[in-house]
Amino acid sequence: MRHGVSGSKFSRNTGHRTLMYRTMVTDLLRHERITTTEAKAKEIRSIAEKVITLGKKGLLRHRRQALGFITEESIVRKVFDELSVRYASRPGGYTRVLKTEPRKGDGASMAILELVT
Repeated sequence: MRHGVSGSKFSRNTGHRTLMYRTMVTDLLRHERITTTEAKAKEIRSIAEKVITLGKKGLLRHRRQALGFITEESIVRKVFDELSVRYASRPGGYTRVLKTEPRKGDGASMAILELVT
């Protein structure tokens, strides 16, 4: 039974899924907007908000935790220097998911995941 288990598997093994999440969060923080499927956007949203919250805390141990997840050091610097200042007075809800038209190839529901300005 799946009591208390959250998250989707996306038909991927754990390593592939984790690396997919890491890459997508890094791309979201780099470009501040990505287009992906709706289900992936909802999974990535919570992870990205946790990373931004680490940036707002700003201690060395929080920076190391972010470095353990984000794949590029320059993006971690951006989170701790720019995004933490931008969202200093905001208690949460740093991202938004906007639904778009279905993908032409397979009809998957698509969404835009972006950082709130």
